[in-house]
Amino acid sequence: MALALQTFSTVKDANAALKSAGTRYLGGGTLVLRAANEGDVSVSSLIRATEPSLSAITVSGSDVRIGASVTMAAIARHPDLAPLAHAARAVGGPAIRNMATVGGNLFAPAPYGDFTVALLALDATVSIDGGEMPIETFLAERESNHAIVTAVGFTLQVDGGFRFLKVSRVKPKGVSVLSIAAMLEQAPDGTVSSARIGLGCMADRPMRAKAAEKALLGRKLTSSGIAPALAAAGDGSAPITDPIASAWYRNEVLPVHLGRLLLA
Repeated sequence: MALALQTFSTVKDANAALKSAGTRYLGGGTLVLRAANEGDVSVSSLIRATEPSLSAITVSGSDVRIGASVTMAAIARHPDLAPLAHAARAVGGPAIRNMATVGGNLFAPAPYGDFTVALLALDATVSIDGGEMPIETFLAERESNHAIVTAVGFTLQVDGGFRFLKVSRVKPKGVSVLSIAAMLEQAPDGTVSSARIGLGCMADRPMRAKAAEKALLGRKLTSSGIAPALAAAGDGSAPITDPIASAWYRNEVLPVHLGRLLLA
């Protein structure tokens, strides 16, 4: 089936066109074109926007804003985003990273969406035409949100406590068994004063490990100190089962890999 492609110079015009039946927004194409190639007949027209801000990366001190059309490859090579390079490189191989965008990754279903797990740990905000919202709110409502994502914003300390781990069976670009991201702050005595942990593949979309976060507070990053957090790591989760791994397996190995990440 042939697909029509409409290009607009502004997000506002693209949003207006996106309201027509059968239209889908085209970012990097790694999701929507695959669906069309696999026989998704609900899509008849693709919409894209070329507004320059969509492809911009702005870093001001620790404040970062990344346009929705920025690719994983661009993030991985940006000198001011070095802490995020590992998370960006976790998305597919070189060809995919040259196409896959930040905006598209926000919509990727499990077991994909590894970079969104990092954004969740960083407490990012998601901007759409006319406003912004916390990433948790966006993820909860993403199927019903038909406005085009324009950017994500977050705070990133170059020497801060951000950590990321992707677990896969095929190296270096296999699909995730798990992906885990953590943003930790420690008090002068070494105890954890703040913790945000994002998990991938432990639900149908990235989720917070809130029980584990709470269990880390006031404790040191030692084997005994993190034990309560590891015990609570899977609380509230609903791991997916797919050809890569079963829900049971993901639930069993989550504490092992979270422990490795926290002790790294």
